[in-house]
Amino acid sequence: MATQLDLQEQEQLDELKAFWNKYGNLITWVLVLALGAYAAWTGWNYWQRNQGTKAAAMFDALDSAARSGDAARVTQVFGDLKSNYPRTAYAGQGGLLAAQAQYGKGQADEAAATLGWVADNASEDEYRTVARLRLAGILLDKKQYDDALRQLDGAKAAGFEALVADRRGDVLMAQGKKDEAKAAYQTAWKDMDSKLEYRQLVEAKLTALGAAPAASEVAK
Repeated sequence: MATQLDLQEQEQLDELKAFWNKYGNLITWVLVLALGAYAAWTGWNYWQRNQGTKAAAMFDALDSAARSGDAARVTQVFGDLKSNYPRTAYAGQGGLLAAQAQYGKGQADEAAATLGWVADNASEDEYRTVARLRLAGILLDKKQYDDALRQLDGAKAAGFEALVADRRGDVLMAQGKKDEAKAAYQTAWKDMDSKLEYRQLVEAKLTALGAAPAASEVAK
């Protein structure tokens, strides 16, 4: 009986060896790739969490500097944030905050440069669009109308269509293109939520151009 069992075990071993000789390398490579992919995925998640934590701390420092009105510190911290953690959401958000602080201190050129970085590099489309809207405003003040319109052409995040149209109207008005400005304001007014107070400002612009919305439309 023992001999019979030994023979069966030997046959099983021989079959296993033959199988491994035929498929062993393939199985090994599949396992290596699977384990490597898992390790990479785990490492990436850890790296992302680590990056996010560090970026959040840096954003807090930027926010503190902005609240204290220290524009120089704001610029310095934002420089570090965009250099070290450019693909985090904090970089885009920090850029908008930094530009606001810079502009508030009369540093329009610095604010424009910061907004330009956010417009080109922020990870979130919403941040890029807000940056382009604000940058278009600065360019409008500097009478760089064509550059302002180009920024608005790139502002494409969903939900911002009315604000983009309104700012486009402002630029076109400054260029003396009243008919085009009126069309832009009309688009802004129609696309904007009637509950927003800002819509009344757009309505005032249309009224000044002799194109006040009909009372029936305003009541909707």
